[in-house]
Amino acid sequence: MLDAYAEAATAVTELVARIPDDAWDRPALGEWDLRALVGHTSRSFVTVLTYLGRPAEREDVPDPEGYYALLPSMTGEGFDQAAVAQRGRDAGAALGDDPAGAFRDLADRAVAAARAADPDALIETIAGGLRVASYVPTRTVELVVHGHDIAAATGLDVTFSEGTTAGVAALLARTGVRLGHGPAIIHALTGRAPLPAGFSVV
Repeated sequence: MLDAYAEAATAVTELVARIPDDAWDRPALGEWDLRALVGHTSRSFVTVLTYLGRPAEREDVPDPEGYYALLPSMTGEGFDQAAVAQRGRDAGAALGDDPAGAFRDLADRAVAAARAADPDALIETIAGGLRVASYVPTRTVELVVHGHDIAAATGLDVTFSEGTTAGVAALLARTGVRLGHGPAIIHALTGRAPLPAGFSVV
């Protein structure tokens, strides 16, 4: 759990360090420029640092896939995409004049905090109370997914280990099953049928 998070943090930090100085305002993902995309990715560290300081009284979510499965229904109509987009822009602005350095500092602090935390400790998150060991893998997913987004936007390479990649893929697949998409995922992975256009489990 912690090794995968630390590995993903290192890989994405090294990727961000290679972004050219003149690239930060370039289009990246949807309405985000590269700074906003990197800012959004940095929230994989910010939320760890924030939530580790918020003890929860009960376990509302038993596993990482339960966390992801809850996200679309938290507001009744699904996530406020405009608010998500704005948080990404705000996080990008918060990286300041040295975004790569600020990103590295957040990564170092979050990984150290996660390593020091009790994996069984209950923390309060946007989805309710869950254990550190259930929350941190969701941040690994975000780092790997958005690491690839950053690489695609910049033309730079990023590599994650087979173990980390397999863990992320398995968590996303379990989330899809939890959301009722199990047959569609099985059919796609075995070449029986393609996934619907725009299909996503997060």
